[in-house]
Amino acid sequence: MTNEDSKDDKLKDDSLLALRGQIDAVDAQLLELLARRARLAQEVGHVKAATLAPVFRPEREAQVLLGVAQRNPGPLHNRDVQTIFREIMSACRALERRVSVAFLGPIGTFTEQAVYQQFGRAVDGIACASIDEVFRAAEAGTADFGVVPVENSSEGAVNRTLDLLLTTTLTISGEVSMPVRHSLMTADGSMAQVTAICAHSQALAQCQAFLNQHYPNIERRAVTSNAEAARMARDDASVAAIASDIAGQQYQLQIVQAAIQDDPHNRTRFAVIGRLGTNPSGRDQTSLVFSVPNQAGAVYNLLAPLARHGVSMTRFESRPARMGAWEYYFYVDVEGHVKEEKVARALAELQQNAAFFRVLGSYPLSL
Repeated sequence: MTNEDSKDDKLKDDSLLALRGQIDAVDAQLLELLARRARLAQEVGHVKAATLAPVFRPEREAQVLLGVAQRNPGPLHNRDVQTIFREIMSACRALERRVSVAFLGPIGTFTEQAVYQQFGRAVDGIACASIDEVFRAAEAGTADFGVVPVENSSEGAVNRTLDLLLTTTLTISGEVSMPVRHSLMTADGSMAQVTAICAHSQALAQCQAFLNQHYPNIERRAVTSNAEAARMARDDASVAAIASDIAGQQYQLQIVQAAIQDDPHNRTRFAVIGRLGTNPSGRDQTSLVFSVPNQAGAVYNLLAPLARHGVSMTRFESRPARMGAWEYYFYVDVEGHVKEEKVARALAELQQNAAFFRVLGSYPLSL
């Protein structure tokens, strides 16, 4: 090494030391500001306790996350900044009281990931064996909230969730939209001993083209969840699992092939259910369900008030009423909050002409 090289190395080391010193100073400032924010959150908690206000206010947190994205000067991406602030709010909220959230388990499902995307990590998750159990936990008060899948961009509606939303006393207070990325995994990263590929039925359907091309002769077995398939693959070398990378890490699996979903833009939408009603956040959606009299043009006539009052419909889904008379329930999402004047007027008019009508909830749109 020449003297010049030695000088260059010393300059680099000195520059790094100086930059690291600046980072340490900024970190100390951040820590002090976080402590200050936490103390303010505790004061808010005292006020809420005195007025019996709920700990979690989804519309307030949605406004904060939208605001930090709008004010973000970079170079951090908006989504990364929002993730940081979501965790800050979650930790501060836990100083008041940790929120409990039931989800479709076991540990490692996409539904569990949706819980953390909505609430942050400072919550108590309750893994449930079925969607029905998630509803029961929230209805009984065992959990403050539940998170359930509503629809997938490739496979459509999750019918069991729609059926339970029809009869539950709970309301939708939030939604989460997540990209769904499936990986094929085994205990050792090899398919040599595999005789069955296991996953939830929807995951098998979402990866059908890949499986037809690469493993057409291996049995495909539907199980209760992708995380359950991952657990099975951990314990049985003859089983391969289709699951999330997080589930693979949870059950110590090796990836055979990543991102095997047929649709690269595949997403699943989840609903947050509970007894909490929300106020307008400025960027909201309202979900409702109704049925119509069995006569010509009934659905068209029923939806006409939406157009008259300038309310946009973003989703329309039908589901058999199971009454043996070819009748249907219609699940509809519209832009806006039920407390907004034009939405309230449109829905009041719609309700007058419906055979059955129920607002499932108004809530902030997923970021």
